[in-house]
Amino acid sequence: MHNQQSGLYLQLFSVHGLIRGNSPELGRDADTGGQIKYVLELAKALGKREDVSQVDLVTRLVEDKTVSPDYSRVIEPLSEKVRIVRIQCGGRKYIRKELLWPHLEEFIDKTIKFIKKQQRIPDIFHGHYADAGYVAMELAKAFAAPFIFTGHSMGRNKREKLLGDGLPLQRINKHYHMDTRVEVEESIIDKADLIITSTQQEIDKQYGLYENFEKAGYKVIPPGIDLDQFYPYYNYQIDSEHIHEEVKQARMALLNELHRFWSHPEKPFILALCRPDHRKNITGLIEAYGTSRDLQAIANLAVFAGIRQNISVMEENEREVLTDMLLQMDRCDLYGKLAIPKKHDFATEVPELYRLCAESRGVFVNPALVEPFGLTLIEASACGLPIVATNDGGPVDIVDNCSNGILIDARRYSDIGDAIKTILVDEQQWDLFSNNGITGVRNHYSWDSHCHKMMEELQMVFPALREEVGAGDKAGKKSLDRPVFGIRLTSSSKLMITDIDNTLVGDNESMRHLLELLDRYREDIAWGVATGRSLELTIDAMTEYNIPIPDILICSVGTEIYYGPDLRMDKGWQRHISHKWRQEKIKTALECLDFLNFQEAEGQTGHKISYYMEDNPDYLAEVHRKLQDQRLNCQVIYSHGQFLDILPRRASKGKAIKYLKYKYEFSSSKVMVAGDSGNDEDMIKGNNNGLVVGNHSEELETLRGKPRVFFSPKTYAAGIIHGLVHYGFIPPHEDAGQAVTREVQP
Repeated sequence: MHNQQSGLYLQLFSVHGLIRGNSPELGRDADTGGQIKYVLELAKALGKREDVSQVDLVTRLVEDKTVSPDYSRVIEPLSEKVRIVRIQCGGRKYIRKELLWPHLEEFIDKTIKFIKKQQRIPDIFHGHYADAGYVAMELAKAFAAPFIFTGHSMGRNKREKLLGDGLPLQRINKHYHMDTRVEVEESIIDKADLIITSTQQEIDKQYGLYENFEKAGYKVIPPGIDLDQFYPYYNYQIDSEHIHEEVKQARMALLNELHRFWSHPEKPFILALCRPDHRKNITGLIEAYGTSRDLQAIANLAVFAGIRQNISVMEENEREVLTDMLLQMDRCDLYGKLAIPKKHDFATEVPELYRLCAESRGVFVNPALVEPFGLTLIEASACGLPIVATNDGGPVDIVDNCSNGILIDARRYSDIGDAIKTILVDEQQWDLFSNNGITGVRNHYSWDSHCHKMMEELQMVFPALREEVGAGDKAGKKSLDRPVFGIRLTSSSKLMITDIDNTLVGDNESMRHLLELLDRYREDIAWGVATGRSLELTIDAMTEYNIPIPDILICSVGTEIYYGPDLRMDKGWQRHISHKWRQEKIKTALECLDFLNFQEAEGQTGHKISYYMEDNPDYLAEVHRKLQDQRLNCQVIYSHGQFLDILPRRASKGKAIKYLKYKYEFSSSKVMVAGDSGNDEDMIKGNNNGLVVGNHSEELETLRGKPRVFFSPKTYAAGIIHGLVHYGFIPPHEDAGQAVTREVQP
């Protein structure tokens, strides 16, 4: 998997939310917030650097009539070196992020497929938020690449805040899948090579809640904004001729929309712009305004709470927030004073909204209970709009850097109202905050600066990244004596899988010769074993016969897949075969059959139930009947005249190999499987190059004469070598000059 391009190849992951290059639908729902804008702008900014050759922003593909067809494009170019890559998982419907956890293994598998098709391994994997952090972490392990994480918000902190707001723990766990998220975040903190945060508070107050806090390396690098888009409000007075017609149209549309709500549109207005989420505390702002006669006399209020059409069909959290807003509006009689528009276009209308508010000499308010960063605050400030914001989180750093507004305790609505009023009635204070914000944002918050600091930090952590080379040569990946499985399986063109007992093992001299050949041709051939043994017994066999750990271990009759040399389990395969698997019900159904003897504990796994049984067709028929009577979705494999294995319907050696072929893009003509007994049958005849060794069991005679099944007269490992030559995996001369093998007489 080589490539002549110079420069780094980065993959950024943001799995949930609706991401597109043109007119991002920010605020559409709880999953389509500031993170979407962050990753889009970060990807574009990285793509402008000379030391970067390719940036992929990898997200979930969605093909759903309720959303734009834009989200079903597999590849969407953003610039010459930057593109959005969409990976399908968990069906095609758009679902909220908390429901994506069961589908992330599928996302990982399909991303590996995508990487193999690119013929280039990314140099850096960067995950955003916990779900994408998990994906990036697993891929980085697979390819021995640096793993960067940006959390945006963290689960433990969010859980504390929600509990403080009175939400019961059971509801929090049910809606947000918080236990899963926190467990994953602990792993991410443990494994991340670098964690990027927007503020020091994020490190202290969010990551500091985790047991693995001290294991990670953190770097505060604030995000930037597009200063060509978020320019000061006074540009209209200075250079109105060069304002784009699209911007002018957006201005008129906004004015018309706002004036529909206000009886006195000439007043300054207070602006809030956020998702309809309990944590954003919109009701606190409306309460502050609705209980202050002075504020109502001085200014109007505009709350842009996401995009909505029919509140009754929205998610519960959003529906409750929007309903509360409308009820508050009625209770405080804010008709003619409060505007709650139903939609806005981020690309053109939001920057103009900030400027309109600044022209009115209004105030931007972020009343969130906690704000990890506060991107809208620097956007508003760049346009010259003073701010009022929560004193919990990122706004502390922003106001410290820019001196552009007032921090408040967002739980005290009277404090919110007092701060807004202070700015509105003091013209000199308003001018000072406005000018400070414009200057401060330009000095402290630019994407060029963010990317420069990020690359500097990466080069300190990974000196090899200083060399502008491509194709996975970073961090010594290609110099590893035993490359990790991701590199092996995406760079090899052929795959050989063999049974252990009586196939790989049985003739030590031939086995040694086979292992030498597999090492000699390792650039081209990946290999593995498929066995009925458990992982522990497989390792015992490897140790006993001094066999190196292969690239793949398919254990327990195809119910488990591991990758060498660090024996990482394929979790995607585990999730796949768990479909309709009812282990305890199967045991109960068969416990009355006295001709079945339960195998020892090491023969049992979570997806394999094993018995000893005499070779009696009537016994086997009775087992099938019992399982069918209970309508249990499973399969029965009988081998060697004594071993009975009950497996999930989706599991077997052959199906495991089929899964590996799909995941790593091996064509059937480039896969050879070798075996000797009945439990090898489905993999040998599974549309691969099948090899049956000369010392095979009678059970496999039914395959003789089948297409793409070769019966070697040579036994054990000598038969495997014969098959590798027969199918063109190695040159013919490699099968010559071996030690004498035992020929099986016809």
